[in-house]
Amino acid sequence: MEERDLKIVEQYGDSDPELKALWEEHALYEKQLAKFEEKPYLTPSEELEMKTLKKQKLDGKTRLAAALDKYRK
Repeated sequence: MEERDLKIVEQYGDSDPELKALWEEHALYEKQLAKFEEKPYLTPSEELEMKTLKKQKLDGKTRLAAALDKYRK
């Protein structure tokens, strides 16, 4: 995320629960993916879970970007 987006989340997160929830979801996916990326080897089920998390993160990032667009204008 860009610094500008982080400032928007800080400024409007308390008054916009959807924006705050999307940001928290994004941060959670980042942490979960980081745990997988630390491992030297992933089992097939872990690989599948990682792919699923990446798709969910991308979907969430799209929704977060749409929410941020309201405040960028």
